Amino acid sequence: MLNQTVVRKHAALVDRMSDRLGVDLEESAFRGEISPELIPDLVLRCTNCANPEACTRLLDSMEQLEAAPSYCVNRDTLANLR
Repeated sequence: MLNQTVVRKHAALVDRMSDRLGVDLEESAFRGEISPELIPDLVLRCTNCANPEACTRLLDSMEQLEAAPSYCVNRDTLANLR
């Protein structure tokens, strides 16, 4: 079972990654463009990431991204949302 600290960490990573990609998940859910259940699914997938430290460093160093890094477990979904 995941603890709150892990879930919060990965929720922040998903939020930051989508922001850097220009994807507003909450607005998309509000508009009905995506299912609201997609957001927690992205977070849960992110908890399986083998490289959250590299992701954190990347997000700390970049204001915008053209694509999520190759190791991102949500890469394809986020690309489709762009």
